[in-house]
Amino acid sequence: MAKSEGLLYVVATPIGNLGDITLRALEVLKQADLIAAEDTRLTGHLLKHFGISAKLLSVREHNEETGALKLIDAMREGRSVALVTDAGTPAVSDPGARVVAAVRAAGFAVVPIPGANAAVAALSVSGLNAPHFLFYGFLPAKTGERRSALEALKALPYALVFYEAPHRIAETIDDLLTILGGEREIVFGRELTKTFEQIQVCPLREASAWLSADANRQRGEFVLIVSGATEDTSAGDGERVLKILLRELPASQAAKLAAQISGEKKNALYELALQLKKESGSA
Repeated sequence: MAKSEGLLYVVATPIGNLGDITLRALEVLKQADLIAAEDTRLTGHLLKHFGISAKLLSVREHNEETGALKLIDAMREGRSVALVTDAGTPAVSDPGARVVAAVRAAGFAVVPIPGANAAVAALSVSGLNAPHFLFYGFLPAKTGERRSALEALKALPYALVFYEAPHRIAETIDDLLTILGGEREIVFGRELTKTFEQIQVCPLREASAWLSADANRQRGEFVLIVSGATEDTSAGDGERVLKILLRELPASQAAKLAAQISGEKKNALYELALQLKKESGSA
């Protein structure tokens, strides 16, 4: 049961255009006794724009656990706290999850104040007829790890949604092409809601050329959406998917998921999983 003397609001803020802040978010930020911010300078500019004065506390990735304790102490004193990040929704490819978990474990209520989200904004203008999507967030920074991650996603029949930074965008596009092939569609959502917003849709085989045609296209923050594997490309791929899943899962669970992904028979994949486990000496 949540205690009544304190409250944590998880507040989404604009990802670019300040006009995207919600009326409810403004009300909460005005009334909060304390605002926990990823970067107090950036949040300070936001608050100043809307004429809001509040006490700010820096709570970011490297001090999230200790910051959570300070917030809990404040809530025990009966104060309300608003948690924000630099842009968008806290705890979605941003700090915040540890704070939320600690506050809830301490018995206080956590209230979402929804708003801007770059992934959903990009999906809404993608034009991809995809009833399902997988939000991955940022891929690994190193090429080998990034390609391994993409291999694990290759057979999934869902639109794949990634975030990427400008200094890695060219390398990531090369890896997407290498692992996923050139026939899939990719959607670039660059600088969404900002002055130089750009949305480009093209086959993956054309993505690198489009990106390199203008240096400005490699600037800013990116949302990348890649169309999912079709039935033709995902079927018959059960063994490869199974091998990946067996690194982390028991044979029965790995076989079940591999069957769902590849369309192959679960019993056959389970027999294969047992054989692979035996050959590797981990049965």
